[in-house]
Amino acid sequence: MTDNSPDWQDALEPEPPSAATVFGDRLPIVRQFTEHLARHGEELGLIGPLELPRLWSRHVVNSGLVAPLLRPGRVGDVGSGAGLPGLVLAIARPDVHLTLIEPMERRVAWLNRQVDELGLENVDVVRARAEEAKLAGRLDQVTARAVSALRTLIPITSPLLAPGGELLLMKGAGVTGEMGAAEKAIRKFKLQDVDVVVLGEGVVDDVTRVFRARVPAA
Repeated sequence: MTDNSPDWQDALEPEPPSAATVFGDRLPIVRQFTEHLARHGEELGLIGPLELPRLWSRHVVNSGLVAPLLRPGRVGDVGSGAGLPGLVLAIARPDVHLTLIEPMERRVAWLNRQVDELGLENVDVVRARAEEAKLAGRLDQVTARAVSALRTLIPITSPLLAPGGELLLMKGAGVTGEMGAAEKAIRKFKLQDVDVVVLGEGVVDDVTRVFRARVPAA
């Protein structure tokens, strides 16, 4: 595998001070992952050609902000793609087991390679669409980032959860509008404690918004 560009190092955004705040002593492994993604991400179709100048802030730190919301247990990441947020969360939270669910073979190969190269023992990778994934038991929490609108995402993620399990779906500034459009799905799956958590205020310029909700406990 070759570098996606001979000048990827020049194009890569400098590591922001917020990275140390978000990742603490896990930062060295996050740096390795970020370098791997910068080297090979465009070549493998994992990130677009304009993402290197904002890779740290828009993607890596953005994903890491969700780590404090995870509980020890089994967390699924739907549509893991480049490993955002799944691999980043697995690095940040070694006490949590991440199941990365991704249908595309070349992305699954990338994820498995990163798991091996980064020495992550709390990750397994499942090649499947979320609605077809055969998992060994249901999950305590499910994350997703840049997959689809809530009205589509809720029906494919909620069934993966154990009773009382929690959705943590990363969304953009338009999340309130998405919630309105997803009212039917929210009612159908009887989601409880529905809210939007804003993360990173005072730490990063662009905050992270997470749609959070629980499925019924019984």
